Amino acid sequence: MAKIFCIANQKGGVGKTTTTVNLAAGLALIGQRTLVVDLDPQGNATMGSGIDKRMLELSVYDVLLESASIAEARRRSEKGGYDILGANRELAGAEVELVALERRDQRLKTALAAVDGEYDFVLIDCPPSLSLLTLNGLCSAHGVVVPMQCEYFALEGLSDLVNTIKQVHANLNPELQIIGLLRVMFDPRITLQQQVSEQLKAHFGDKVFDTVIPRNVRLAEAPSYGVPGVVFDGQSKGAQAFVQFANEMVKRLASLR
Repeated sequence: MAKIFCIANQKGGVGKTTTTVNLAAGLALIGQRTLVVDLDPQGNATMGSGIDKRMLELSVYDVLLESASIAEARRRSEKGGYDILGANRELAGAEVELVALERRDQRLKTALAAVDGEYDFVLIDCPPSLSLLTLNGLCSAHGVVVPMQCEYFALEGLSDLVNTIKQVHANLNPELQIIGLLRVMFDPRITLQQQVSEQLKAHFGDKVFDTVIPRNVRLAEAPSYGVPGVVFDGQSKGAQAFVQFANEMVKRLASLR
């Protein structure tokens, strides 16, 4: 059975897409069969995996409207070593179209069930809002990985996200839980970041991943070349941190079972 995780945070610009594509590439490097689902109409995870979103014949939009299966719509990220169900601007229209449909929050879950045995991990890149798209992701997932910067406003947004996850757990998906918080774009020279990091560990304990992703120029450059940072420069500190994080994810799952 595939383990399905949403990479989610209601705050924008916290590195959700960077986390998704680099974790996927890191998992592929250590031999895990991985599918990325791009649920963001901006299609950044698609482009960052080396797939031109403008050239997609079938996308996650077609899968949500049940006019195509994941097996038909997925593409291979040759450089990343994983499969991706891509997205483009069409997906913004799915928000409106889904409202009138039955099982509107369960569409992705149904589609993923058909490819369950083909993957070890499914990573869902969620948009930075609580929309029907995000809800489809949360209803499909076993858990949520929350990338966050160690800044004051990030703590504010985190409480909103935790409440959302509790509501989805109570009403729609009893399997859903927070798998862990990932500290990203971390700069140990900044005192405030160290303080927020300590607050997170004090409050959430072992829900905070041991791995810390440093602020890293090579990770930021990689998307413009259409490759995950893990592949773009495997020797960079950011790439090595994501491979370490992939290993930590596999170990954490083994302890959850």
